[in-house]
Order: sequence, then C-alpha cells, then structure tokens
Amino acid sequence: MSSSASSSSSSSSSSSSSSSSSRGKTSFITSLIILWYSSNIGVILLNKFLLSDYGFSFPIFLTMCHMSACAILSYVSIVFLKVAPLQPLKSRHQFLKIATLSIVFCASVVGGNISLRYLPVSFNQAVGATTPFFTAVFAYFMTLKREAWVTYFALVPVVAGVVIASGGEPSFHLFGFIMCISATAARAFKSVLQGVLLSSEGEKLDSMNLLLYMSPIAVLFLLPVALIMEPNVLDLTISLGKEHKFMWMLLLMNSAMAYSANLSNFLVTKHTSPLTLQVLGNAKGAVAFVISILIFQNPVTVVGISGYTITVLGVVAYGETKRRFK
Repeated sequence: MSSSASSSSSSSSSSSSSSSSSRGKTSFITSLIILWYSSNIGVILLNKFLLSDYGFSFPIFLTMCHMSACAILSYVSIVFLKVAPLQPLKSRHQFLKIATLSIVFCASVVGGNISLRYLPVSFNQAVGATTPFFTAVFAYFMTLKREAWVTYFALVPVVAGVVIASGGEPSFHLFGFIMCISATAARAFKSVLQGVLLSSEGEKLDSMNLLLYMSPIAVLFLLPVALIMEPNVLDLTISLGKEHKFMWMLLLMNSAMAYSANLSNFLVTKHTSPLTLQVLGNAKGAVAFVISILIFQNPVTVVGISGYTITVLGVVAYGETKRRFK
C-alpha cells in the first residue's frame, strides 16, 4: 500500500516538474519573441523619428553608430557572457569574404535608413516585404538553384502587391523608393552571398560571430564615407545634442536596440523552428506597419493597405510552397 502511494507520489511529482519546465520554456520563448519584436520595430521607429522628425539627418553616421554598438556589445556577449561560442577566423581568405559581406551589409542598412528620411515606415515595411523575391532571383543566378515553378509563381503577388501599394501611397517619394528597394535587394544579396562565400564547413559562422567580425569592418568603412558625404556631421550632432537634451540618450538607445534586434533574432532562431520563425517574421512586418501608422499618423489609403496585404499573403504562400516542394 505504501509502495503504491510512493509510486503515485513520484509520478505526480515528475508530472508537475515536467509541466513546470514546459511553462518555463514557453515563458522564455515568449519573452524572446517580445524582445525581438520590440527591438526590431523600436529601432525602425526611432530611426524614422531621428532622421525625419527630430532633425538628425545623417543616415550614414547613424548606421555607423549602430555598427559601433554591435561591435562592442557582440564582443561582450560572446567573450564575457558566452551567448555563443567564439569562432575564430581561420584564414586571410575568410577575413576577405567577411569584409565583402560587411560592405554589402552596410549598403543595405544605409539604404534603408536613407529611405526612412523620405518614406513613411508603413510603406518602407511594404517594400521590405519583397525580400524573398530578390533572394529567389539572386539564388537563381548566383547558385543556379532552381525551385519548383509553383514556388516562383507565388512570388507574383509579392511584386504585384508593392506595385499596387506604390500607386496608392500618398507620401510616395521616388528617391526614397529607389533607396528602399535597393536596400531590400542588398539585404537579399547579402544572404545569398553569405551562403556562397561561407559555404564550407570550416568557414561557416553563426549570426552572432558573423556580426562580431562584420561590425568593426563596417565602422572602418563607414567613418570616412560619413565624413565625406555628411560634412560637419560631428559639429551638427554636438550642436543638436546641446539643443535637445535627450538626443544623446535617444542615439544610445537606438544603437543598443540595433544590437538587441540582432541578438534576439539569433536567440529566437535558436529556440524555435524555421516555420515558426517565418510566421513570426511575416507578422512582425504587419505589426510594424500598424504601429507606425498609429504613432506617425501618416495618411494611408485602401489601395495602399490592399497592396501590402497582397504582398504579405504572397510571402506566406512563397514560404509555404518552398517548404512543401523542397
């Protein structure tokens, strides 16, 4: 009798422990997703606020601040906090490949920041949703990788949606649109190029180590570019800092958020499935779209919203067909 009671008690304890562990894991993953969303959306909204509403019209210098924060915080996270194991570089050839990726990465971030000076965040997100289209195109020509025809067919609404959204965008700006579409293409090009350049087992790096090595290179590349293309940036930044006492805090917060977005993306990728990540990524763009409209009160039209909806549905269909027809 006592043996049966003991067995029952042990089983109940084990079940309770398992349930507690499951709840703890769910809470942890939920916290990561909230951090990922708030960091990603927060950095975009703060970029827009600083670049167009606040008067800090230096997108290249702002990107350099982001890369500086990523360089410092990546080092602290990997070397001291052990968020990911340090992966040392093994050759000069590998370093040159990473330097190439870093320059393409810079181009995508700078282009995106420049576009925010001229376009509302909502339209910026709509254009950014076409990344899978450019990724498929670059993969087709650079790796000769072929997908099923139905997968490419799913990309038609992705492009059509942006064309419709552009026609219905009250705040459409041609230069801003060109910079935004260029940044989106550069982002896709970087992801495909990364797969090509760092394809061997000995050269593969996780996203945190790649950021650790790319960020300092990006800072060294962006510093002379900022000084040449944004003359008097330091004087004007100091002057703006004296005029607005919260400017330095906003700049620091914005730079820290840029790193947090990368860190949380790495952790969410690590602790969830590719399908979950894809769904969350699609939803994140839609959440940013809605929040930006609520905060900045930029005018939107039914045509614009319809175009963005078509694009998002196209992205979802593309991801689903790619998964099914591997």
